[in-house]
Amino acid sequence: MPQFTTSDGLRLAYEDTGSGKPLLCLAGLTRNSRDFSFFAPHANGLRVITMDYRGRGDSDFDPDYRNYSVPREAQDVIELLDHLKLDRVSILGTSRGGLIAMTLAAIRPERLSAVILNDVGPVIEPSAIGRIMDYVGKAPAATTLEQAAFALKQAMDPQFPGVSIETWRKQAAFQYEETGTGLRLRYDPALRTALKEQIAAGPPADLWPLFEALNPLPTGVIRGANSDLLSAETLEEMHQRHAGLISAEVPDRGHVPFLDEPQSITVIRKVLELI
Repeated sequence: MPQFTTSDGLRLAYEDTGSGKPLLCLAGLTRNSRDFSFFAPHANGLRVITMDYRGRGDSDFDPDYRNYSVPREAQDVIELLDHLKLDRVSILGTSRGGLIAMTLAAIRPERLSAVILNDVGPVIEPSAIGRIMDYVGKAPAATTLEQAAFALKQAMDPQFPGVSIETWRKQAAFQYEETGTGLRLRYDPALRTALKEQIAAGPPADLWPLFEALNPLPTGVIRGANSDLLSAETLEEMHQRHAGLISAEVPDRGHVPFLDEPQSITVIRKVLELI
């Protein structure tokens, strides 16, 4: 993957493929560019840009874990756009990526053409935060990718019924790297420390003003029908606060949809048709 250098000296990896309207795909908290592999076959006519945040995927780990924060990662996005000489992009943001997109809508709206949020909104359910803290920064018990795939299937089946083991094999390979001594996380384990300190710092900030910053933009929301992070009630209020919001629920999906589902593709296409 090509890389660019941030203003504080880290080398961050990105991919830039296809041609057409530029769509920047931003992954979840511990994820990386590989997560958009399921969407890639449906991206005809788009210039798809993906980015590995600092400390994730093929990007440098940050020696100061406190920089694993939404504001710093939003700044990294702006620096990537500057590197690519792109004035504006649409963003497809999964979970953490959606929080970064909403932040950018508030602080740098002139750089955005549209935003699609994948299973995230301005209210993050406490139960989801607890689930995330159960795994962030911890090496899996599995020692091979095959074991990890079956463990993922077992753990995720209640929210993702019917998803094939082959899909979980791909997902396991996106999340872990097989080594001679077991599986290695494809992100800096210090992300856990950053998250714990951010949670301990006080009650979560009110994110509704960030969401409302999306009002001038074509905006979409994809919600997994079984999601524990984005509730149906929050999605309903998002519609009340953004009159033009385009959304869909994806059946048999939790947090997060893979983005190859018909409902996901429809939302993405409908939003991008408005720019």
